[in-house]
Amino acid sequence: MSGYRLGEFHSFASADQEFLYLVPSGAIFALDEVSSSVIKHLSAAERTRESLVAELIAQGVARSEAEEAIDELYQSHAIANGNGFPTEVQKAPMPFPLQSLVLNVTNQCNLSCKYCYEFGEDRVATPEGKPKFMSEETAHAAVEFLLANSPGRRAIHLTFFGGETLMNFKVVQSTIEYARTRAHAEGKYIDFSLTTNATLLTPPVIEYLAEQHVGITISIDGPKELNDQLRVFSNGQGSYEMIAPRVKELLAKHKTRPIGARVTLTSQVVDVKAIYRHLKDELGFHEVGFAPVTTSPVRLYALGSNGLNTVLEQFTELAQEYLEFALRDEMHGFSNVKDTLQELHAGLSKAHPCGAGLGLLGVAPSGDIAPCHRFVDSDTHKLGNIATGIDRDVQSDFLERGHINRKPECHTCWARPVCSGGCYHEAYVRYGDTGHANLHYCDWIRGWTDVCLKVYGEIAVKNPKFLEHFDER
Repeated sequence: MSGYRLGEFHSFASADQEFLYLVPSGAIFALDEVSSSVIKHLSAAERTRESLVAELIAQGVARSEAEEAIDELYQSHAIANGNGFPTEVQKAPMPFPLQSLVLNVTNQCNLSCKYCYEFGEDRVATPEGKPKFMSEETAHAAVEFLLANSPGRRAIHLTFFGGETLMNFKVVQSTIEYARTRAHAEGKYIDFSLTTNATLLTPPVIEYLAEQHVGITISIDGPKELNDQLRVFSNGQGSYEMIAPRVKELLAKHKTRPIGARVTLTSQVVDVKAIYRHLKDELGFHEVGFAPVTTSPVRLYALGSNGLNTVLEQFTELAQEYLEFALRDEMHGFSNVKDTLQELHAGLSKAHPCGAGLGLLGVAPSGDIAPCHRFVDSDTHKLGNIATGIDRDVQSDFLERGHINRKPECHTCWARPVCSGGCYHEAYVRYGDTGHANLHYCDWIRGWTDVCLKVYGEIAVKNPKFLEHFDER
């Protein structure tokens, strides 16, 4: 028999406990004293089973205990005696049932945010000659498309997006009412969410969204001096003074769903902690999430390596706050750490970076189908139309190019189960290929994943009951 060797894992320690993050399964394995000894022996050199057992017995470990530890580590793939990284792309069964549909109800916006991926210098959309606003007929047809293409799904989700979503609020209302009626008739539960820049949040709109239990995300970049760097009107005027009172009214009156803030980080906007404090503690958002700007590296607002390092340092400090809250059985509002812990808890090992083009699709005002909302109105990335269906060959090509096994740079990276190469849209903007790994984020992703693993490990040791929150989603 060939010798045992170490499998693929990332080791870390929390609360005086050793753990392995197992690759590519995405599982977290707590080491006891015997299993830790096995790992240490194999770190020096390969061992046959008998020589490994003999060395453990020499340390005072019973044979049965030694063999049980070896078997457990082998079954979990922490140790191995065979093959390396697979090269074959395992295709998702087609047609894959839809879970979520993002309706870009308009490609128009009343702001002119300088970094906007839809209207800015790096846009991929080609909206010329296409409808600017989605009609009720198209939106309702999209609902039928979602219902017809979600076999086996008891619960489905519809998100309204833009441009500025509320510029087409009449269609949003009509579609919610239509979708709820049709979903009930089909024996499905449908959930709704919406993203807005908050400029059009009037009292009647807020009242309706609260009554309909619509989840809302507000795009905002922090206090006035940071938000108004890039989130401006076409005349260059900042948007904060207009949106702040509307956000406060929304948070005061919409209590049926948590309200989240979504912040775009740029070279001008990297003070993560100050932004978080303002949005969470001063304005009162339930959660705050941050995302680095999607852009080519030549833009003045692009985040360079120094900016990413600054972001990671501040993310780490907020993650430690999250940990302190979790150990007291309290919820913290930093959604980046919560979302990563959720994935780690579920043991996700992604073949693709996200559900785009698979369980999630975007729909343009014209009815054209895209892998996600970031690609709507892009002729290059069109997958079909809700009237004619999806071109399965085009969809399969998109998914195969984005599969982790097609990204050789990722094959030796221990963080690939949570990353799988990174965002398709970011890859296209940076490298001109949706299937390209986002190599400029690699060190950042590994650093952030390590932070979250240590937070997870400490919660698992000191307050494991808190992890049950991640089973409720």
